[in-house]
Amino acid sequence: MFTSAARVAAPFCMDTTAYLFDLLKTLLPALLVAGSIFYLVRQHLDREQQRRLLELRLENNKATLPLRLQAFERITLLLERITPSNLLVRLSSAGQTAPEYHRLLLQEIRAEYEHNLSQQLYMSPDTWSEVKAAKEHVLTAINKAYHTLPQPQQARGTELAKRILESLITDEVDPTERALLSVKREAFGLF
Repeated sequence: MFTSAARVAAPFCMDTTAYLFDLLKTLLPALLVAGSIFYLVRQHLDREQQRRLLELRLENNKATLPLRLQAFERITLLLERITPSNLLVRLSSAGQTAPEYHRLLLQEIRAEYEHNLSQQLYMSPDTWSEVKAAKEHVLTAINKAYHTLPQPQQARGTELAKRILESLITDEVDPTERALLSVKREAFGLF
């Protein structure tokens, strides 16, 4: 009985093996073709997505580049306007007391800065930090000059202006120069 079962199973195994072999001969090339097609379609879709992103960026740059350049122009103007030598020429100290002139200078710097606060959206955080530091440095220089006056409450505005200019000459450093260079560097990086 064992031998007859083995005889019956032997042809069945041969048929199954031949069937599996034929199935593999058919499926293997089909799987290779399907895998290749999948790979090529995926590659095409990735390239298409990259192309669309590039187009979107170009369109975005067309819209934002003028705004960014305008922001850099405005910040450059801010820095030029708060440079102590330019500020003193623009705001006359004649006829004012030192406290009045001191207050006027500080108000002018703060007003210029606040007017341009929104421009930070268009520049890097490092560049904006440089702009803030320049403003603070100018305010500090004006405050130091004011507090070095012998009697600030009785002094004239011209004396304060003279002290500010003297402190600039002794420092030999324009407090806004570093920020201006940072703004220019970033603006040139746009091209």
